[in-house]
Amino acid sequence: MSDAKLVRNCLETPDGTILYSRHRNDYQHHVDENGKTYFTDGGLDYVRCSANGDEIHHHVWNDESFDKVRQAVEWGTYGKDGNNPLSWKRLCDMTSEHIESILENVASISSLHREIFNLELKHRESEDSSHFVTSDN
Repeated sequence: MSDAKLVRNCLETPDGTILYSRHRNDYQHHVDENGKTYFTDGGLDYVRCSANGDEIHHHVWNDESFDKVRQAVEWGTYGKDGNNPLSWKRLCDMTSEHIESILENVASISSLHREIFNLELKHRESEDSSHFVTSDN
């Protein structure tokens, strides 16, 4: 039995609609142009979804490649001042300052997200150090 944890629970219907379930009992459904109903549920706790056979599952687990994980993990934000509408930011698109602020100030962050956010910061540090150009001058 695997200890892998879900980091994205979503599926794509044939007409291109993407359904995300972001938390337990977050049932999302869509009646597709083809007349079939598609759904996903369970957030990051479990996957329960339609099985029409023509949907595309975009579930991502934390034991997949880190590049895939960092593109899949999202964080809901109301903006710096907290007055904006809720929007979802992919981890790979967030600034390092935003990630650091979350790690410092959000006591309720899950241990899984804390671990992935710290890995993202380390990933960025290693990428930065690989971009140094040496000169023969």
